[in-house]
Amino acid sequence: MLPRFRHLSILAALPLLALILFHGPLRAAEDDFGLLVMAHGGSPEWNASVHAAVAPLSKAFRVEVAFGMADADSLQEAVATLEARGARRIGVIRLFIDGASFRQRTEEILGLRPGAAPREDDFQPPAHSMATYRIASTASFALVPDGLNVAPEVDRVIFDRARALSESPESETLVLIAHGAGDPASNARLEALMIDRARLAEQELGLRRVVALTLAEDWEALRAVQERAVRATVAAASDGDGTAIVVPFRLSGFGPYHDILAGLDFHADGTGLLPHPAIGAWLRRQVDELAEASFRYPDHPE
Repeated sequence: MLPRFRHLSILAALPLLALILFHGPLRAAEDDFGLLVMAHGGSPEWNASVHAAVAPLSKAFRVEVAFGMADADSLQEAVATLEARGARRIGVIRLFIDGASFRQRTEEILGLRPGAAPREDDFQPPAHSMATYRIASTASFALVPDGLNVAPEVDRVIFDRARALSESPESETLVLIAHGAGDPASNARLEALMIDRARLAEQELGLRRVVALTLAEDWEALRAVQERAVRATVAAASDGDGTAIVVPFRLSGFGPYHDILAGLDFHADGTGLLPHPAIGAWLRRQVDELAEASFRYPDHPE
């Protein structure tokens, strides 16, 4: 059987909710503060979902988005644009599931820790590799450390996704699926955090069970094992009178899950964590944290 997709009524309320969430005292754009939002990047639709989430912040701040997994070229362009717009202090929000993702690499590229040399005039990145060099900047920087996997705002996203798909919660299993990493310890940690993020949905809706799985999408051998586990979990949840509700624990879209779950019966809406006003609320909270952060200048060797 094929999955059934539904539209979320929450989308209709996004404009009003955005106004509510972003109303209030914010740092004026006339000062020296700029905001750099980093995100993985993907299809035009994927990127558009990030821009839509960030857009309300642009009403109060200088904001640039740098797509790519801490790509120096993208970061250099975004930082240079912010500086040209008058930013001298740049706060960095990494819109990633895991706050550890690319953090060290980002700090090296920004010159906040050693490890990346300045770009040479004849620099050419290796084939099929992201550019890595220390960007040129006279600004000071501060980074927000956390990712979405520890964000209480995500609890509401999972709750709303599950509620919109639920019909008989006592017989339903909520299955969260994430990209995952290449080592079991990292995957186990992420799965535990995903379960934490789903507690609100489990308790308030009275779901039969919540399961969190990682796919290890970029590691072929482990991915094959994880795909079998994902299929087995969804199939078991749909046995008898049971129903599997599949929610992707990824920033945008449904990823490769259509293909992986082909032929199985489950409910899904094909939507990741975006769009949802709670992600906008998380972004605003990161800005508030940056207001209290210590900004550091890159170390420039002689």
